[in-house]
Amino acid sequence: FPPRKRQRTKAKRPRATDVLRWRGGEGMDPTTSQGPEGVLRIADVAEGGTGDDGDAKKLRKWRKMLERASTHKQWKAALAVPGFKKKFTMRNRKGVPDELRGIVWPLVSGGRELLLQNPGVYERLMLYESSSSELDIVRDLNRTFPGHVFYAQRHGPGQRSLYNVLKAYSVFDRSVGYVQGMGFVTGVLLLYMCEEDAFWTLVALLKGASHVPMEGMYQEGLPLLQKYLHHFEGLVEAFLPKLSAHLTQENIVPTMYCSQWFITVF
Repeated sequence: FPPRKRQRTKAKRPRATDVLRWRGGEGMDPTTSQGPEGVLRIADVAEGGTGDDGDAKKLRKWRKMLERASTHKQWKAALAVPGFKKKFTMRNRKGVPDELRGIVWPLVSGGRELLLQNPGVYERLMLYESSSSELDIVRDLNRTFPGHVFYAQRHGPGQRSLYNVLKAYSVFDRSVGYVQGMGFVTGVLLLYMCEEDAFWTLVALLKGASHVPMEGMYQEGLPLLQKYLHHFEGLVEAFLPKLSAHLTQENIVPTMYCSQWFITVF
C-alpha cells in the first residue's frame, strides 16, 4: 500500500478574549477610548484585530458604525433611524468585537455621557468619602474571578481597581450599597476600560441611563431577581415541560441553582 499522506491541520489562532485572559488585561490603554471633548478616537483601534477574515470584516463594520455616531448624543439620534437601529440590534446580538468593547459599552449604555457630565465626581467618591460596605468589599475581592490572572494577586492592581470602583458606587448610591454579585459585573468592565469609565458604565447600567434599570437586582429583597426567577420558571415550564415536571417532582426551584446566573449577569 502506498504511504498515507499526512494531513496538515491549520493552526487555530487564539481569540482576542483568550489573549486578554492570558495577559490579564495588559496593554489596555484607557486613553484610546476617549479623545478631546469626549469624542471617541475610533482610528486608534487597530484594523484587522484577530487576523481572521470574518472577524476583521466584523470589526470594520463596527468601526464604520461608530464613526457615524461617536458620542452618546449622536448615538441616540442614529438609533432613531430605523435602518441604523435594526443594523445595530443585529450586530449587537452577534457580539461586540473584543477590541471595541471598551468603547462601545460606555457609549451605548450612556456611561460615557455621565462621565463627561460629572467631571471629578468619581475621584471624590473614591478618595474622600467613606462607605459602610468597605469591609464587605475587601472580604469579597479574593472571591471575584479568583482564577483570572488580573485579579489573582492579593492587593494587586486588579483587586485595587475593583475595590475602588465598588467602594465609589457604594457611596454614590447608599440605598443599594454593595452586593457581592456587583463585583463580577464590575470585574468584566475593568478588563476593557479604566476605573472611571467602568464606574460610570456601572452607574448607567444600574440606574438605566439608556434602558430599564438593573438596580433592583441588588436592592434589599432583590425584587428584580425575584421577577426574573418567576419568568425563568415559566419559560422552563413552557419550553421544557418534561424537565420542569422532573424538577417539580424533585422539589427543585430556580432559586436553588440559577440565582447567581442573574445576579452576576451570567
